[in-house]
Parts: sequence; C-alpha cells; structure tokens
Amino acid sequence: MADTFRVHWAEAAIEDLEEIVFYIASDSPITAEKILGRLQSRAASLESSPRRGRIVPELAHFGMRSWRELICKPYRIVYRIEKSKVYVLAVIDGRRNIEDFLLDRLLR
Repeated sequence: MADTFRVHWAEAAIEDLEEIVFYIASDSPITAEKILGRLQSRAASLESSPRRGRIVPELAHFGMRSWRELICKPYRIVYRIEKSKVYVLAVIDGRRNIEDFLLDRLLR
C-alpha cells in the first residue's frame, strides 16, 4: 500500500489563494471559482505522491532543495514534505519572479 500524506496549508498560502481568487473574481466570479477548485484539487493530490513535484529551481541555486512545486498554470504551488505531512507554503503566479515574491513575503 502506498504512503498517505496529510496536506496542511500554511496561513500565508491560504492568503495567497484568497488574493488570487479575489483578484480574478473582480472580472469573473465563475472563473475564480474554477481556479480555486483546480488549485485546491492539485494540492490535495499531494496526499498520494508528493515527491512527484520538482524541486523549485530558483531556490535550489541557494541550496534549498527541500522546497518543491506543482505547476497549475499559470500558478506554482510551493510545498515541503516533512515525514507524513505536506505543507503548502505558497501559491505564486508563475509570471512573477519567485525571488521578488519571497523577499516581499519576508518583508511583510
């Protein structure tokens, strides 16, 4: 039987999701709802095989090889695996520079 992982959302990742949905909903509530569902479903899929996500390339250059991501175009779901848990840490618009995003996050 395959290992099962529990997916936990960090508060910052929940806020990212809310910002994305709020922004899209100003133009199209239906599209915002669809994107929310896609992102939540994609993150939930980490329960069965979290190691399939790639190491975040921009962070690997700094030796941060435990951060992984799943792509849900145009978004990047950034997470870490710790024992039998997966922590969703951020949901980033893939068109943004991830270093700028993380620096902004640290300065909040």
